[in-house]
Amino acid sequence: MPGGQYQVTSTKLHHSLYSLTDSSVADPEDEEAEAPLPLTPLQKLTTNMCKDEKTIKELIIGRRVGFYKVRGEIGYGTFSRVKMAFHALTKDKVALKILDKTRLDFQAQRLLSREISSMESLQHPNVVRLYEVVETPSRLYLVLEYAGGGDLHNRICNDGKFSDNASKITFAQILSAIKYMHSINIIHRDLKAENVLFTSSGCVKVADFGFSTRVSNRSDALDTFCGSPPYAAPELFRDECYLGPPVDVWAMGVLLFFMVTGTMPFRAETMGKLRRCIIEGAYTIPPWVPGPCQRLIKGILKPVPAERYAIDQMMGCDWLLPVEFPWVMEEEDKEVKSSLEELGFTTEHLRNNQTTDSRSPVTGVYRILLHRAQKNRGCDCPPVVRGMVRDPKREGLRAYRGLRHTSKFCVLS
Repeated sequence: MPGGQYQVTSTKLHHSLYSLTDSSVADPEDEEAEAPLPLTPLQKLTTNMCKDEKTIKELIIGRRVGFYKVRGEIGYGTFSRVKMAFHALTKDKVALKILDKTRLDFQAQRLLSREISSMESLQHPNVVRLYEVVETPSRLYLVLEYAGGGDLHNRICNDGKFSDNASKITFAQILSAIKYMHSINIIHRDLKAENVLFTSSGCVKVADFGFSTRVSNRSDALDTFCGSPPYAAPELFRDECYLGPPVDVWAMGVLLFFMVTGTMPFRAETMGKLRRCIIEGAYTIPPWVPGPCQRLIKGILKPVPAERYAIDQMMGCDWLLPVEFPWVMEEEDKEVKSSLEELGFTTEHLRNNQTTDSRSPVTGVYRILLHRAQKNRGCDCPPVVRGMVRDPKREGLRAYRGLRHTSKFCVLS
């Protein structure tokens, strides 16, 4: 039956991985003696999913997926479509990435598995969050954080290059996300303007982890060509093994150039000419780009990976010194548990449906409420630029130390 994963039974109620009911035994005498308690929002929803004709029809035709009400399409990819959806209990807006399993070959399935694995490990203000994975016989649904402010590519194509301050604020957030990912040995390998999203408040969200990979050590050699050619590092075109972090760093240099100039550093009519330009590192920075930004671009876009700036050097550069991050990532367990109780989730629900399992509907609700609580604490606020830097050397050390941040979810060090 549609919604069977969420089924509520009426007599002996027990828990399983897919059950959202309390363990209890109904006593007929108690039922006669006491008036029935009003249903919680969770009980109403799960009952409707099993008994209400309209809700069941919506589940059958795809207007509902699990606890989510599906709305219009907001994007598409080679193997997927992305639709807007709302959580039926929390009312939060989400992005629903829909994949047709019958169209996925072995390679596509492997990439999808990597994408889910990477996203389950990532909890950072500048990385798109995975809330839940819902699977049916024919489709797989990734329930993702919704970023409603468009992507970097469309912003620059429509409105032109960014101002110096806007570039600082955007690039600092991308850098923060990639530093965090590398700290837990995840390499993105497909950084490009289309995969840099914005929320309505201007917070940057790095997205699309289909080509990402997790390495046991950041010095591990990789050998698969990934990503978009205009953002690909020279070593990828040489058909040789490469290190992951410098490849992401190179792509960030291309993104920075694109932000401050409105054009790509490497342009050519054919793939062969593009390959030659990138291997030679042949590009020209317009003279009106500020000096500190020019030095950062030149430090990043070096053809030899060992000579390329490391993440720490980028974070301590003169150009980014005035940037301050306002957020602190904390777990909001008490607030989240209180919200879960109001919706009808009990301690036993949480005990029997681990919130680390993306394929549990309890996990979806928990992660959405946790993210909401963190946003209320300011974790999705963009950084700010605080004015002139008097002594670059002294301020550089102070700024770098100020960027050191540690919490359960996020590490900036």
